[in-house]
Amino acid sequence: MSRFVIITAVRDFESRVRHAIAGVLPGGLQTLPPEAVLLAPEALLQQVAGGQPDVLIFGPGVRPEDGVALAAIFDIQYPEISLVLAAPPTPELMLSAMRAGIRDVISAEIDLAELQALLQRACAASERRRRNNGQQIPSDQARGRVIAVMSPKGGVGKTTVATNLAIGLGKIDPMSVVILDLDLQFGDVATGLTLEPAHSITEAVHGAAAQDSMVLKAFLTVHPAGIYALCAPRSPAESDYITAEHVTRLINQLATEFRYVIVDTAPGLGEHCLATLELATDGVWICGMDVPSVRGLHKCFSVLSELKLLPPNRHTVLNFADRKAGLSVADVEATLGVPVDVVVPRSRSLPFSTNRGIPVLQGTTKDPAYRGLQKLVDRFNPSLVAEAQRKVHRRAMIA
Repeated sequence: MSRFVIITAVRDFESRVRHAIAGVLPGGLQTLPPEAVLLAPEALLQQVAGGQPDVLIFGPGVRPEDGVALAAIFDIQYPEISLVLAAPPTPELMLSAMRAGIRDVISAEIDLAELQALLQRACAASERRRRNNGQQIPSDQARGRVIAVMSPKGGVGKTTVATNLAIGLGKIDPMSVVILDLDLQFGDVATGLTLEPAHSITEAVHGAAAQDSMVLKAFLTVHPAGIYALCAPRSPAESDYITAEHVTRLINQLATEFRYVIVDTAPGLGEHCLATLELATDGVWICGMDVPSVRGLHKCFSVLSELKLLPPNRHTVLNFADRKAGLSVADVEATLGVPVDVVVPRSRSLPFSTNRGIPVLQGTTKDPAYRGLQKLVDRFNPSLVAEAQRKVHRRAMIA
């Protein structure tokens, strides 16, 4: 059976794909000439040995616009086939590729290990879609990281941090990031990203989308930076129709389709927040530079520790840091009982970017706030994590 099909005339890329598969992923690889991209899906699949493949790759030699056009038809007629495009990833191409249902846009010179991991996830997604059961939880290997961005109190810049984290991760892994606005009454992710969503979480947790991850993706809003967003309800009253069980199922669905699921939660520890924590692999805890915020987070840690709901990985962010606030990083760490991992200094550019709806990390201004937020993103960058884990924690400083 040809589990992988690649349309290309470039033998070096074909060889790279073959090496990525060999000895790791079961199933064969079949290569078709670039002219195959002009065929209808049925005619193309007739040339494939052993029936439908799991993964179809539009390789070098195929015009990106032709690959996107065919992918859009495949996504409708054969949604169980994972689609990959090898082309220079420009913002315009990534946006059109996302809308056409292409899972990944990669460079033809992609690292062999990255290609291997990508194809592994693509195969897992294909198998999962064939089972056509959106509630089925996949193996850990195919599951993305669920990053809960949290704070017991409001007004500490939680949504600003969440949106910047999503944009930053989107630069590392385009089209593999989704941000979920779980502040169901007053969520501002759409405003923070200048989005006008056609659908909200209310529609995503009911009907066909709740049963099929492919249908769910149609309810997501595409951001030009190469990320997806599922925004809060249009009216606070709609939050009454979203239960903790809905949240659990939704996060499980998103974690099967995306490498990073960023959840911007509401302040406090409501039922939706606790449901998120039960599934979170990472907790990003936001704390302001004031005594009530620091003490509130300390109490939050104590409660969640007793409930055994603290995620495996903790990332503590001190936001609005200011030398003139009367507190030092050491004071905050002493009260929290845990190290401060990231300091985001008070900055003029941060509220300006928030008001514009363009996250700091989407721009080019590299002030101290930019550097602080980028440091948070780096904690999730696979190529940097191994090096960081070898270093002893150093006390953060306020710029």
